[in-house]
Amino acid sequence: MSHIQPKIQTLLDKLNQIVLDKEEAVTLAVSCILADGHLLLQDLPGMGKTTLAHSLAILLGLDFNRVQFTNDMLPADILGMMIYNQSEQSFAFRKGAVFTQLLLADEINRSSPKTQSALLEAMEEKQVTQDGQTYVLPKPFFVIATQNPAQQAGVYPLPESQLDRFLMCVSLGYPSPKAERELLEGRDRRAMMGELVPILTSEEVTQAQREVKDIYIAPVVLDYLQKLVAKTRSSQEYHGLSPRGVLALKRACQAYAYVLGQDNVAIDDVQAVFSAVADHRLGQRFVPFHHLGGLTEMTIARRILDEVAID
Repeated sequence: MSHIQPKIQTLLDKLNQIVLDKEEAVTLAVSCILADGHLLLQDLPGMGKTTLAHSLAILLGLDFNRVQFTNDMLPADILGMMIYNQSEQSFAFRKGAVFTQLLLADEINRSSPKTQSALLEAMEEKQVTQDGQTYVLPKPFFVIATQNPAQQAGVYPLPESQLDRFLMCVSLGYPSPKAERELLEGRDRRAMMGELVPILTSEEVTQAQREVKDIYIAPVVLDYLQKLVAKTRSSQEYHGLSPRGVLALKRACQAYAYVLGQDNVAIDDVQAVFSAVADHRLGQRFVPFHHLGGLTEMTIARRILDEVAID
């Protein structure tokens, strides 16, 4: 076992003290980062999405910028712009908020599609091109975006090309009555976040990403993974997973197993990450929750999991 994996367990424990009763969502979020992927958190306002993202940045020891997306925001507000220096009589590039290790794109679907698309190159190529000049982003680089339900006022649905850049899409849902009581009687979450200290360094995060790639996947597990993928491509209701989506699923499985301290991927790991990786790629824009925190309807991915047999 790597010396980093015990630290990851400590990280999970700290996150679960801040974001109560959401152990599975927290594990998926950490797995997404260690798989070198971007994370989309979608839910109603006030569910703890921003708290989870900010806490992750602190505990992972990453530089952090937060951008509050609005409908009048321009791409230059995120990427940066050329500024004229009168004393030197020349233009210089002023870097935007994207030049950080972890960018929190808060309420990303409140900005226009033009502004949303400004992140496409950064998320895929880890670089920004402005006025013909390419600027490399810091390493590691992640985007954690939050979005509100499409039925709320003033939101623009993320296009498929943008959704596909997110390795996982995770929803938190309402807390259980027990967790909500603890929130009411316990300490303020902002105060608790102020006491957090890094558990990993950015170098250890990069090392963990390399170690994730070495997690073994047996042929029988790959067979099951491919059966799930084939099932997504057999429907006329939605487009199936692309090759990029398949590779994303593989990385997510490896990272999830790594976070749990395993040295190989099990069938259970595939099932645990499949919804988070697949639903937003299959057209499941938003998964509603009822007041107890459970799903109100069967998602596309969960239906596929029920229909595909394990040999």
